[in-house]
Amino acid sequence: MLKRISAIALITLLSASLVACSNSTSSSNGSSTASSQVSAQTSSKASTEASNTSSDSSSVFTDRDLTQTADTSNAKKLTLSDGKDVTITEAGVYIISGTAKDVSIIVDAADDAKVQLVLENANITNADSPCIYVKNADKVFVTTASGSENTLTVSGSFTADGDTNTDAVIFSKDDIVLNGEGKLNISSTDNGISGKDDIKITGGTIIISCTADAIEANDSISVADGNITINTQKDGLHAENDEDNTQGSIYISGGTFDITAGSDGIQATTTLVIDSGTFNISSAEGIEATNITINDGNITISASDDGINAASKSTAESVCITINGGNIKITMGQGDTDGIDSNGDLYITGGTVDITGQSTCDYDGKAEKTGGTLIINGQETDTIPNQMMGGRGGMGGPGGDMGGGPGGDMDGFRM
Repeated sequence: MLKRISAIALITLLSASLVACSNSTSSSNGSSTASSQVSAQTSSKASTEASNTSSDSSSVFTDRDLTQTADTSNAKKLTLSDGKDVTITEAGVYIISGTAKDVSIIVDAADDAKVQLVLENANITNADSPCIYVKNADKVFVTTASGSENTLTVSGSFTADGDTNTDAVIFSKDDIVLNGEGKLNISSTDNGISGKDDIKITGGTIIISCTADAIEANDSISVADGNITINTQKDGLHAENDEDNTQGSIYISGGTFDITAGSDGIQATTTLVIDSGTFNISSAEGIEATNITINDGNITISASDDGINAASKSTAESVCITINGGNIKITMGQGDTDGIDSNGDLYITGGTVDITGQSTCDYDGKAEKTGGTLIINGQETDTIPNQMMGGRGGMGGPGGDMGGGPGGDMDGFRM
């Protein structure tokens, strides 16, 4: 029941992004004034009701989520040893320290149990299994102690646990929260952190190097704060449920992100809402979801594909990009790439958007700019261009956007 209530609260918050896609009236003062409420009968379907409330992160994060230190007055202290798994079966706070090989911290507690793992200079190197494995609990907190540096490494191919494909250094079947005042280094031959329910990050310094998704969740990823550095061959943040495309949302209200990704920097299936934060993203595609809302933040994207892309990944959301505020700078690679690409609508009501590239904006639906500053290749404009690289004859053919043939638009704007 507690998880159901939490999920409903998160859906209500994230669905606030949908109103601009179904209502063309927008504020021009750069503030986040467009929001909505989902009806009780639906999940996050785009049946919304407009209101003038801004996002409220208190509906996503609990007080304990946001508390960066643990109450250790009754904590149990556990010291790691080579080859000896640590199994936790009861709720409580556990201080974990030491250096060991081939060890898993396994949480297998009651459905209502809240377990807090306080990492105090804990270092684990495994060949084929997660360093932290949450089999069952209501919620697990992984808290880095102040001044501590913790390192979790899986160096070989992961081995399944029965029918469970445990493919991450931190692997959780239930809700998991990462916070604290210390540092957590994660190195993986597959995923870094994987949660089959919700993942929340509210503090600490997290450094992830991996070959697959750095942080992935089935239901949602929510970030309130923290310093997060990611180097991955796949996605930085990835929220997707293979069995339910109405799940898989990302909400960010703060934090600092330095993401180098071979694929997407941040990808959600349903909604992606950014209320604040500092982002430096270098990837094939910067930010992708079905419905994207940016209310504030400092976002720098260098992409070889699309910078910000709204694509139809979920049947529960309308395809739309809404920019209400923030400072966004996008630099695109050469070729058939778009700075902002919406397969639906595009709205700019505030903030500063600075795009450099051959194809800066591309949208299939409606586009409106009612506020903010839009800079296209160094020139400010009040009109959102619609460009289609490679379309209608391509770059050099008749009617091509950049072509010099009959009907070609030398400025790259689709007319």
